[in-house]
Amino acid sequence: MDDVIIIGGSFAGLAGALQLGRARRQVTVLDTGLPRNRFAGHSHGLLGHDHKPPQDILAAAREQLARYPTVKLVNARADAITGAADDFTVSTSDGQSLKARRLLLSYGVSDQMPAIPGFAECWGKSIVPCPYCDGFEVAGQHWGLLWSGPHSQHAVSLYHDWTDRLTVFADGHDIAPDIRADLIARNVDIVDGKLVEIAQQGGRLATVNLDTGRNVALDVLFAHPRNRPSSGLHEALRLATLDTPVGIALKVDDRRETSVPGIYAAGDLANPMASVTLASSHGAMAAIFAQQSMLA
Repeated sequence: MDDVIIIGGSFAGLAGALQLGRARRQVTVLDTGLPRNRFAGHSHGLLGHDHKPPQDILAAAREQLARYPTVKLVNARADAITGAADDFTVSTSDGQSLKARRLLLSYGVSDQMPAIPGFAECWGKSIVPCPYCDGFEVAGQHWGLLWSGPHSQHAVSLYHDWTDRLTVFADGHDIAPDIRADLIARNVDIVDGKLVEIAQQGGRLATVNLDTGRNVALDVLFAHPRNRPSSGLHEALRLATLDTPVGIALKVDDRRETSVPGIYAAGDLANPMASVTLASSHGAMAAIFAQQSMLA
């Protein structure tokens, strides 16, 4: 029996495995090899790895984990979970039945692309969600923001640290008069109408085209499409969730433990707006708390 099975082997999961390996705990990491940021050319803001391709960072992490004899990496999907703390069973896509005392869920989320031609092709390249991840590389250029709700107003207040050229696309949303007044006071252009196409070439955005016939040239578009967990395991386990502005997240306490004792969660699954740095930190924290919960 493993001490911990980690389901999801991206930044949060591997950071957790590292802590458990160093504590000499038996751990198995199940991973499908489809991290959320696989569409991005580079990862930013992670100390020691700034501006490296995310797949290269993960490959290096896996190599480093090889020095810990108690850590096992398995390329398989977790299909089902049964049992309780100290006696969980995980059934995998390759026919294995694995047992563990604790579980760490870090299988992440999937971004749901809107049905706008060209949007998916640009995602992670010239349509991005996070200024801390990608803002420096496009600082001073013409930014766009696809309005998606009240949280978009907060995003506008952040962007002025990077650029003074910002256009907000209402995309059919009714932006309240007081919010419009605030945006105008910040020298933000507001464009009404629905987006019908992202004109692009090789993932590089050229113009945002609207149903009004207007086409707006941009350098980068920030957007926050809804996302959903990459697996339904949490539903089968009846884990408590939270409804965030961008999707469902697992509810965890200060020790990163979910509503079911012995099951911990980290990364985008527990915080869909987290950066790579936060995901790694939360993964390490969750693993440490899981290890401490097993102390006699």
